[in-house]
Amino acid sequence: MAIPVRYQTAPTLDDIELIARQVYETIPAVLRRHAENVVLHIEDFPNSEMEKDMGLASPFELLGLYQGISLDEKSVGDTAIDQDRIFLYRRPILDYWAESGDSLSHIVRHVLIHEIGHHFGLSDDDMEKIEKALTVD
Repeated sequence: MAIPVRYQTAPTLDDIELIARQVYETIPAVLRRHAENVVLHIEDFPNSEMEKDMGLASPFELLGLYQGISLDEKSVGDTAIDQDRIFLYRRPILDYWAESGDSLSHIVRHVLIHEIGHHFGLSDDDMEKIEKALTVD
């Protein structure tokens, strides 16, 4: 999916959110309906606590994060303690974009699908197969 925008300055948090929402709409409805209660957050970097918990050498190592209990681990009788969330980290995404030569929408799509995959409890291999099947670029 090509986003027809040219940037004179680095895309803002709002720009990344717009791209993520546009990309999200390209995901088949059968998958989207299971992720509609997941809250999307766009931040510049993971917070220092998350950076420490994940043992990151640099906050640029993390492009996105799913935080919650995956669907394969939830029980019908579970009481939700907190809302499931997907975080996309703008600065690491932009850094990767500058280095990779990939389109920004492709990178945001990749990270978003990866994190939605974690919501479903899928492995990295499963997510790679799904992403290839959903590619519309």
